[in-house]
Amino acid sequence: MKARLGRTGLTVNKDGFGALPLQRATAAEAARILNMALDAGIDYIDTARSYTDSEEKIGLALSGRRGEYVLATKTMAKTAEEFRRDLDVSLGLLKTERIDVYQFHNPGFVPRPGDGSGLYEAMLEAREAGRVRFIGFTNHLLGLAREAAASGLYDVLQFPLNYLSDENDLGLARLCREADVGFVAMKALSGGLITDIRAARAWMAAQDGVVPIWGIQSADEMAQLVEAMGEGAEGPTDAHMERIERDREELRGEFCRGCGYCMPCPAGIQINWAARMSLALRRMPTRTFLTEYWRDEMEKIKDCEHCGHCAEKCPYGLDPPSMLERNYEDFKTFI
Repeated sequence: MKARLGRTGLTVNKDGFGALPLQRATAAEAARILNMALDAGIDYIDTARSYTDSEEKIGLALSGRRGEYVLATKTMAKTAEEFRRDLDVSLGLLKTERIDVYQFHNPGFVPRPGDGSGLYEAMLEAREAGRVRFIGFTNHLLGLAREAAASGLYDVLQFPLNYLSDENDLGLARLCREADVGFVAMKALSGGLITDIRAARAWMAAQDGVVPIWGIQSADEMAQLVEAMGEGAEGPTDAHMERIERDREELRGEFCRGCGYCMPCPAGIQINWAARMSLALRRMPTRTFLTEYWRDEMEKIKDCEHCGHCAEKCPYGLDPPSMLERNYEDFKTFI
């Protein structure tokens, strides 16, 4: 199943590959996963300069197959100088001469020509030099995402979307279709809290023009995705909808999506996991978290100073300190 990526004219597999979790895989395992993805027909690979060694692993594994996939990466640069440096590093690590979709990574504003940052001008310079093909924008804030989609300045938009999303988020996808902007869906499994890949894929299949990027960190997970792809779902069945409605009832509302933009915590708390530990314990194998490591990590919540750092950065307007306290108290009932 294919999807057109807006005005780029690129037609890619409806299943994309999100490479953030490759940070947790060895180089050999990452190579195995990535080659499995290409062999299965997945031809959109998304990473970022900030994902530690993800770009390097992709370059090592796939440089010999560069013509088989569309490559997207991102920069969190604040200045034109940082932009050029990031692009140089990314091109080198990815072992390529050109990035297909180069994205501004979760900025606090929409870069525009003449805004004083020099970022958009640096992007245009890179495109004119043939080092970048298309210009992208990623964000977790709906207002900024809508502004970017409507600006006419961006070819591709990346934003969280899954079957827990509300009508406002779905409206953004429609806006992108109307503006002929490619829509890439991050958090297609809501940071791991959606555990039924078949239901998630079936729902995504029905979203016109949307390309989800599935975060895969093991060959077993890749095999599960490939198996689900083989079923060829073009929309959710009654059984899928039953699961989707159960998840919506449990997960919609105020819960941590695990995006990590509240990090790092001055007290060293892993907020992006600790603030949703209760859900993780009930939706994932408990043995993953009932370990000495996680007991020590959850103990750090007692050191929270309520400095406001995490609440300021949370793109969903949550109150992480209160969530951390509730999750810690619940965690203690399991140990």
